[in-house]
Amino acid sequence: MAQVTAKDGVNLFYEETGQGTPIIFVHEFAGDFRSWEPQVRHFSRRYRCITFNARGFPPSDVPEDGEMYSQDLARDDILAVLDALDIDAAHILGLSMGGFAALHFGLNTPDRALSLVVGGCGYGAGEDTREQFQRETMEAADRMEKETMEKFGATYALGPTRVQFQNKDPRGWKEFETQLREHSSMGSALTMRGVQRRRPSLYDLEEQMRQLTVPTLILNGDEDEPCLDAGLFMKRTISSSALALLPRTGHASNLEEPDLFNQFCENFFHQVETGRWDLRDPRSMTSGILSTTEK
Repeated sequence: MAQVTAKDGVNLFYEETGQGTPIIFVHEFAGDFRSWEPQVRHFSRRYRCITFNARGFPPSDVPEDGEMYSQDLARDDILAVLDALDIDAAHILGLSMGGFAALHFGLNTPDRALSLVVGGCGYGAGEDTREQFQRETMEAADRMEKETMEKFGATYALGPTRVQFQNKDPRGWKEFETQLREHSSMGSALTMRGVQRRRPSLYDLEEQMRQLTVPTLILNGDEDEPCLDAGLFMKRTISSSALALLPRTGHASNLEEPDLFNQFCENFFHQVETGRWDLRDPRSMTSGILSTTEK
C-alpha cells in the first residue's frame, strides 16, 4: 500500500495513475480517493493523476488527538504529497473540504501550484450562516460517534445538495452512499470538528485572495446553495479566477455531472499550460454599467 508521511508523522494513503503533468485530487468530506474515479479514468490518459485520502479517512491514519485535524494541516498534507513524490508543482483540484484545502494551498504556497480548481467551496463562509454551520457541524460530529457512519452516512447522503445526484443517477448515488458509510466514525467526527468547524471564513481571507495570481477555476453546481454567494465573492476577489456553474447540479458535481466537470477542468488546464490564462482585465472591474467611467 502506497503511503506518504506528513510532517507530523501521519501516514497518508495515495494512488497514482498515468504519466505527464501532475494533478493532485483532494476529496470532499463525504468522499475519499475513490470519489475521483470518473476524473482519473479521463485525465490519466494525458496526465499523472494522484489521489489520496485525508487524515482520518482509512487507509490513511486516523489520529485520535483532535488537535491533529485542522485547515492548516489539511493544506500541509497536500504539500507532503508533492514533496514525497518529488513534484515541483501540480494542478491542485479540490472539492468542498478539498476545495478549501486547495485554496489555502494556493494562498500559502503559490509556487507549488500550476493552477487551482476550487469546487463546491463555501459552506459556513457567510457571517449570517457561520453560527448555524458551527452548530450543525458539532451536532453532526456527535451523531457520527453515537450512531456510527454506517447509520449516519445514510442520512448525510440525502442532504439538500445531494438529492440532485440521487435523482439523476440512482446507481452512482448508491455507490457514493455505500462508500460514505464505510468511513471511520471517529475520523469523520474529528475531521468535522477540527477541519470543517474551525476553518476560517472565506470572507476573512479577502486580502490574501486579492494577492492570489495562480490561475484559479471556481466550479459550483447551481443548486449547491451554500456555495453560490461564496463563489461570486471569490470570482470578484481573485483576479486570476473564472467561475463556472453546472446547471441543475448539487454538491458532488464531479460525480453528478462527470463529463461536464471534466470538460471545464480540461479546458482550464489547457489554457493554463499554453500560457493563455491571463489576469482579469482591470477595465472590466468597475461599477459602471455602460462605460468604464463611474458616475
